[in-house]
Amino acid sequence: MINNLITENVPIDIFAHVLAPQFYQRMLTIDHTIPDQAAYINNQALLDLKYRQAKQIVATRQVISMVNLNPEDYVDSEQALALCWAANEELAAMAAQNPNQFIGAVAMVPMNNLAGALKIMTEQVMGNPKLLGIQLFTRALGKSIATIDYEPLFAMASTLALPIWLHPIFDTRKPDNNIVFSWEYELTQAMQQLVLKGVFQRYPQLKVIVHHAGGMVPFFAGRINAILTPQQARDFHKFFVDTAILGNPLALDLTVAFFGADHVLFGTDAPFGSLPVGASAMILKAITKMHISDQEKQQIEFTNALRLLNQ
Repeated sequence: MINNLITENVPIDIFAHVLAPQFYQRMLTIDHTIPDQAAYINNQALLDLKYRQAKQIVATRQVISMVNLNPEDYVDSEQALALCWAANEELAAMAAQNPNQFIGAVAMVPMNNLAGALKIMTEQVMGNPKLLGIQLFTRALGKSIATIDYEPLFAMASTLALPIWLHPIFDTRKPDNNIVFSWEYELTQAMQQLVLKGVFQRYPQLKVIVHHAGGMVPFFAGRINAILTPQQARDFHKFFVDTAILGNPLALDLTVAFFGADHVLFGTDAPFGSLPVGASAMILKAITKMHISDQEKQQIEFTNALRLLNQ
């Protein structure tokens, strides 16, 4: 078990997941088959914070977001808003009650109730210092997150200076989705769609944090530069990305080479990736082996997060 004393230099995990217990129980009353549909739900560390703390071997402070379980996929717009609102209150309370584990939480928004989503952003998130931004997914209700229907969320995030956490989800139109490659592909597609839609041109102050090191983007910089316009290629560099690729210092070097050390943040996808509570130790070890300066390693581990979150 890690020491409970947290220093200012403890790494900040920008992308870690939980399953808030009260929210989960509400969802189970709506559909009791959820644990059978999604095997990743059945992870003790998502629900049991004492177990999570006891099994953690590296001291980090996590920004927690809800695991993929979105009310709009199960209920109507009003019920989805109520579920998201209550879940966000629960997430914020979890962060407040466990300051050594969690620096803050990312709010859910109901994608079938955009007026309600905007209300969450303007009232609930802005009114609670433990809610640091909102989580969106690469697709919602069968549509790309870059569709014009969802642009009000990006506009409001820019106006309020709220970061967006972008998480992948399977594209259900495809018959061959898999956990090894599909989510990284979906992240890459969503990033390109946002760039091609000109979201950073309309909202230059927008902050979007992309999971899994930006998917395929760092590996295809040449194609991005050759095929897209110069402005579109520059806009790809405006995303922030995390380090959640289960180690691999050479891949992380490439990630920094593309996005810049100031746009890469320590993130692990905890408690997934490495049992029982995530790959924090593995990823931190990979960062130590990167071909970057000690100052840049410090940026990735915590100072970028502190700056981005205004901590």
